[in-house]
Amino acid sequence: MPCTECTPRRIESYQARIGRGGARAVPRVGASSQPRSLQRVPPGGDRTRAATRARRSRNRTRLLACAALVLVAASPGAQPLPVKQVRVVVPLAPGGGTDVVTRIVAARLAEVWAQPVLVENRAGGGQIIGTEAVARAAPDGSTLLAITPAHVINPTLHEKLPYRWDRDFAPVGNMAATANVLVVHPSLPAKTAKELIALVRSRPGQMHYGSSGVGGASHLAFELFNAMAKLDIVHVPYKGGSLAVQDLLAGQISLLMGNMPSVLQHVRAGRLRPLAIASAKRSPLLPEVPTIAEAALPGYEAANWNGLVAPAGTPAELIARVNADVVRVLGELAVRERLSGGGFDPIGDSPSQFAATLKVEFDRWAKVIRARGIKAE
Repeated sequence: MPCTECTPRRIESYQARIGRGGARAVPRVGASSQPRSLQRVPPGGDRTRAATRARRSRNRTRLLACAALVLVAASPGAQPLPVKQVRVVVPLAPGGGTDVVTRIVAARLAEVWAQPVLVENRAGGGQIIGTEAVARAAPDGSTLLAITPAHVINPTLHEKLPYRWDRDFAPVGNMAATANVLVVHPSLPAKTAKELIALVRSRPGQMHYGSSGVGGASHLAFELFNAMAKLDIVHVPYKGGSLAVQDLLAGQISLLMGNMPSVLQHVRAGRLRPLAIASAKRSPLLPEVPTIAEAALPGYEAANWNGLVAPAGTPAELIARVNADVVRVLGELAVRERLSGGGFDPIGDSPSQFAATLKVEFDRWAKVIRARGIKAE
């Protein structure tokens, strides 16, 4: 509550100054325009002036605090959720793209809700361990799960899972997407996606591409590319995308489909050559690079994304509240700039839109997995 000395008019005045970039001292009406050095100072004036400045400083501090309290109370997202704290489980190791996106969003949600929002990394089992933990969590709004395409890939890749992707979770919304980039070692003569296809066809079974692991998003993105282009190329799975990128830089493999954050710095440094973007549209980070659909294979699309789901049974009003605040946070310029600078495209859709996206993604990758005979290791 604002203090009794802070009248609404005074608070409104300081709120207006906050909106203009902070409170600033303004001259009193009738104050002398002469410099202080030329103004006459009466005996004891220094002490009086110091006391006056101290009193005004205290008043200004109190008014700013009260104005800030009023602004926070008026904010539509300032009310905490009906839980002590929120836990967002990331079923991957710290430092990856999903972890980065989740922590950026979670940090702002903690401020919006005025309560802790903890990010918990529970890696292992191809994201199955962390996902199962959330499937078994109480549906009270205290637990969320950050998901990637693996959420809808694993059900086809594995014969049996301890949960159902479409039954045990409630979609909250898609936070951000990141483009996959078809990149090659600079020593490869291919300069375009079409030239690459022709080169691979001329060397059946002789060229190698890397991925983050069997059944991972980068693996399936390339398998879709292979299926549409009818290529015979050897897959080399790694235990993580960064290891695959390192071997590509060293010339141990010829190419890969890497996500934007992992390859962008090497592309800009000239250590890797980008041939095409795997998303439906070009990336503003590499605007001169065409999409695969533009350059060679119409209809091709394989993007990475990072969304949020909650345990099934979470009240619809809580889902709506969390979604609204996530969308609000993703609309903030500072958040968008942080995400975009890291190669992520902020999304912020509705629960129903995200549910539709999950179904489309499940169907797309199920066809690729079955057609290519891919099995989990």
